[in-house]
Amino acid sequence: MAKEIILGIDLGTTNSVVSIIDETKQPKVLESPSGKRTTPSVVSFKNSEIIVGEVAKRQLETNPDAIASIKRLMGTSQTVKANSKEYKPEEISAMILSYMKDYAEKKIGHAVQKAVITVPAYFDNAQREATKNAGKIAGLDVVRIINEPTAAALAFGMDKDKSKNQKLLVFDLGGGTFDVSVLDMEEGTFDVLSTSGDNHLGGDDWDNKIVNWIVSEIKKEHNYDPTKDKMAMARLKEEAEKAKITLSGSSVATISLPFLAVTENGPINVELSLKRSEFEKMTEDLLERVKKPIYDALNEAKLEAKDLDEVLLVGGSTRMPAVQELVEKILNKKANHSINPDEVVSIGAAIQGGILAGDISDILLLDVTPLTLGIEVEGGIVAPLIPRNSTIPITKSQIFSTAADNQSAVSIVIVQGERQMAYDNKILGQFNLEGIEPAPRGVPQIEVSFNIDVNGITKVTAKDKKTNKEHTITIENTSQLTEEEINKMVKDAEDNREADKKRREEVETQVRAESFINQLEKQYNEAKDKLNEDQKAKSEAEIKELKDLLADKKFDELKQKMDAFEEQAKAFQEQMAKSGMKPEDLEEMLKNQNNKKEEEN
Repeated sequence: MAKEIILGIDLGTTNSVVSIIDETKQPKVLESPSGKRTTPSVVSFKNSEIIVGEVAKRQLETNPDAIASIKRLMGTSQTVKANSKEYKPEEISAMILSYMKDYAEKKIGHAVQKAVITVPAYFDNAQREATKNAGKIAGLDVVRIINEPTAAALAFGMDKDKSKNQKLLVFDLGGGTFDVSVLDMEEGTFDVLSTSGDNHLGGDDWDNKIVNWIVSEIKKEHNYDPTKDKMAMARLKEEAEKAKITLSGSSVATISLPFLAVTENGPINVELSLKRSEFEKMTEDLLERVKKPIYDALNEAKLEAKDLDEVLLVGGSTRMPAVQELVEKILNKKANHSINPDEVVSIGAAIQGGILAGDISDILLLDVTPLTLGIEVEGGIVAPLIPRNSTIPITKSQIFSTAADNQSAVSIVIVQGERQMAYDNKILGQFNLEGIEPAPRGVPQIEVSFNIDVNGITKVTAKDKKTNKEHTITIENTSQLTEEEINKMVKDAEDNREADKKRREEVETQVRAESFINQLEKQYNEAKDKLNEDQKAKSEAEIKELKDLLADKKFDELKQKMDAFEEQAKAFQEQMAKSGMKPEDLEEMLKNQNNKKEEEN
């Protein structure tokens, strides 16, 4: 029987890579049929035939049914049209995975059913589920989804001295996504301390800057707009990517597009030169966007740049000199170039596959969740269950209750973010738990559990402890968080910390007061037949005073009054306990006092 092999697949925006752990227990990148170690993440259709990889990429220029960069749409409801059909992003990704699975099996010599697939650290639940579904469509059992920077760290650390403690920052700039992660490596344990990034920043954006520049130059020189010609734009984009790659090793790149189009004035031939200095000037804003995630990742890990032992550059886009210089300047440390940045993520995925298959036993991977998860409770407050950068897998439960008497259902609203009020965060989903038995507010026990699995996919369950009725959902976001959204959420939490705290305290006081007044009124109604007129008047006045303070939103005075009430009640209970008096004895005493007063009158 053939040894179980689990494929390690880096399903990239621009290129994808597949690796395995070979018979010597070492990672090995598998070459595609074209003899290359990377496969373009491009699919095209011709006469109903599905074409993937190098051949499909060449058809981007001429075939309107060629699709690239599908990863950017994963986890969304968008579709792409090709071959006279509508395709979901998972279906196109599955075609890439199926192609890689096929050529991997030919290299290995037998069928393979399992894979570990990598995703950007900031992929949300919907994007991770979409990735798993793409694997399933391709005939693969996706046994693990792991974050790309984490996979890169596994590859880097596999052959390192495992007794030595090291802090590693992974800077991963791919074709369409950007991640920064900080890890602690010690005795074979890879503990992710923090992660930050941008799902909408990558090498494609640098390409597009060159594309826009070329379009502008063509308009000026030839009075022609190539953006209206799909085939011309496909050629232009390919030439822009070549120019970017050239500028990583040379100070100038030549852009040549002969016979780009034919107009009434004749053919348009484009010959341009682009200097590296000009390219770096036009992409300054993109470079600026990579800075904050670096600082955020360090701050979340509670580290400074001087604490880092290694800086690892991942993704082909890190070959750009300006990117390397910026990272090294910010961190004041030379970056490590010991592993091919195009292959390191796939190699890490293969190592994780080797761990799961039992081929590698001295490595443990501990990943994290990027933002706090919780639910909305009475007053619109967030009750956090899983803090950001918690190690996964993780399960957390907490008991909640009803906010009104005889409530038969509760609405569970799941939120993500760092603010204290629910409406200031991102709502991931909601559901109702119904069939709760009628009872006074605060009596039913509703257990809410959050479970984040090893793939970073979240499930939320609410269960009525008395009836055992429960409802479970898997969080599926219909849109992903951009770097701006994530950074804004964290910054807003910091900027509004004091205001949020004050608002939360006010809402908590309001909720407490409503419950407190409700309880006082119940106690008064139950006891008023045993009270004399003075006692009744005093109780009614006290309840009215609390209601007025609540209506006027005088929260500080309200809190003081309630605290005073509770202190009196506590002192009275302690006196009763010391004297050995029981509640029924007190009742009898009050009754006798009232009778005596009536007789005197």
